Amino acid sequence: MKLAEREQLSVLIVARIELAKADIAALEESAQPIAPDNAIGRLSRMDGIVSQGVSKTALITARQTLAALEVALARSAKPGFGVCTECEQPIPVQRLLLMPESGQCVGCAGKQR
Repeated sequence: MKLAEREQLSVLIVARIELAKADIAALEESAQPIAPDNAIGRLSRMDGIVSQGVSKTALITARQTLAALEVALARSAKPGFGVCTECEQPIPVQRLLLMPESGQCVGCAGKQR
């Protein structure tokens, strides 16, 4: 991987980490429990509970993504960054631009499903 591509990916990862942190902050707010004494009506309360559940699930996913991006940022400074952990072939830069947290090429990632 070229140095310019590595630097571009590092900048992208840092930007995505900042976005993930902002998403997590917003999701933490919307995943707060709904107080039983909140008089918003039965149906509105049920909608709120469903929305809270969706937010909790999204929050878990966002935290996992943040952790993966932080690992990718740490890996980006190492020589093996951009090399598939399974077949040890270079991961296409286009894949890393879409999923910088990916440690595998498309072929090897597909085999694990």
